[in-house]
This record gives sequence, C-alpha cells and structure tokens, in this order.
Amino acid sequence: LSASLSLSLLASCAAENVTVVYGVEGGTISVNCSYNPQQQWWREKSWCRQVDETKCQPVVSAPSFWLPFPRSRKGTASIRDNIHDGMLTVTMRRLRKEDAGLYQCRTYFLGDTKSLRKVQVEVLRAVLETQVPEEPRAVQSIPSSPPKVNVTVFYIIAGFLVAKFMVAVLICITGISRKNRGQEQNPSLGEQQVLPFTA
Repeated sequence: LSASLSLSLLASCAAENVTVVYGVEGGTISVNCSYNPQQQWWREKSWCRQVDETKCQPVVSAPSFWLPFPRSRKGTASIRDNIHDGMLTVTMRRLRKEDAGLYQCRTYFLGDTKSLRKVQVEVLRAVLETQVPEEPRAVQSIPSSPPKVNVTVFYIIAGFLVAKFMVAVLICITGISRKNRGQEQNPSLGEQQVLPFTA
C-alpha cells in the first residue's frame, strides 16, 4: 500500500469506526469482538463479509450457545464464542489477496441484527522482491562475533593437547634415560639426556 492510500483508508475507516487489520499472504489473523454477556450471550453470532451497503454475506457462524466454548470452522475461517467473558474470536488462516475486504462481527435474533465490530482486512505480499537480495547479507552479518569465540576455544584446546603431548614425551624420555642409566651404570649420561628437556 502506498502512503496516500494508507492515509485515505485510515481516514475513511476512522470516520466509520472501522478497525484495520493487516495480514500477510499465507499467514493468520485473529479478531476479537466483545459483547455484553448478560444481554447477548444467547444471541446467534457470525462473521460476515460486506458485499454492499445493505448485504453482509456470512463467512462462519458460531454454533449453539449451550456449548461451554462453542467453536465452528468453515474453510480457512473459524469462530469461537466465549459466552462467559462475552468475547467472540474470529481466526482467518492461509490468507489470500482475495480475502481482503470489509467484515463484521454480528449478532442476530428473530431478524434483529446488531453489529459488534467492523473490520477492514488488508492482505499484504509475504516478501517484497526488492528485499530478497538484501536479506542474506543481513543474516550473515548477525553471527559475526561467535566465530571469534570458536577460534579462541580452538586455540585453547590445541594448546592443551600440545602441552599433554609434551608431558608425555618428557615422561617417555625420562623413562628411557632411567633404563639406560640402570643398564650402563652411568648417571652422568642420564643427566645429559634429561636436562635439555627439563630446561
């Protein structure tokens, strides 16, 4: 939607007391319509789409009021009537461009119809084509700091392994020198072999 179109839409909706709800193609929206539970809990309720100034075509209706939390579904739309709190909740799933339009939450009884809420549903495109190339760069720039931590951890582990290897080599050389010292009975030779590594 352009800025001028959005402003004109909001202005006209404000004049008619219409709530504008934006959804994304393939997404889900939920609309709450409150009513007085003491006066209207027993009335039939529905979610309808405004066809013209006088006709509102029913999309989904709440089932019988004697159920504790009646729920009904028709296609991708569902309705739930909480008669204890006086709240009618309408959910529209898998939105399409064709779902955009003016809707109403309504109650009726013996031909007496009352509108609880008027809602203008606008369905937006899921992803703008101009933003597609920019998203991977944004995603790649986010995890720039964690690899530094991984490299540091790698160096710590590598240093630890090298230290263990050097200790093992020293122990091995010490054992060999002691063995040679025992066989040749020459302690000075053993000291000459050990001193360079201990230094």
